[in-house]
Amino acid sequence: MSRHSLTTLTELERLLPNVARQYHRFILVVGPVGSGKTPLLKELCRRQDIPYLNVNLALSQCLLDLTSKERPLRVRRLLDDVIGEQPGDVIVLDNIELLFDPALHLDPLVCLQALSRNKTLIVAWSGTYDEKKVLTYAEPGHPEYRRYECPEVIVIALR
Repeated sequence: MSRHSLTTLTELERLLPNVARQYHRFILVVGPVGSGKTPLLKELCRRQDIPYLNVNLALSQCLLDLTSKERPLRVRRLLDDVIGEQPGDVIVLDNIELLFDPALHLDPLVCLQALSRNKTLIVAWSGTYDEKKVLTYAEPGHPEYRRYECPEVIVIALR
């Protein structure tokens, strides 16, 4: 693990007790594809004995038996159930791309914030977070593109 990753890992570990006392118990680890989010979060899980959840895999298995009309109506509850089944008060969510599928009619950030009232969520977010506190996912013009100005969430940005 690189020195940069160790610093970020230490920062995450330091933030956890404070985040647990907030209304929305939520940390985003933001960076482009290949920036090291997954290895960093897997190491955090190993060191802190935190469950790791591949959201795409878990949620897609739940959605398989539903019709395309049922999916948007049930996706948030299904995700809440999957997260609730994990042990402990903290969980790492990775591979969240499915949440951005336009067919699900979901605002991923709002959904994750709501779910973070019950457990502390540490979420890998493929995108950017800039000095103006603008959080993005995907590129403008892409069907999954999202842009949030000054989101009320703790962000650790990887480059």
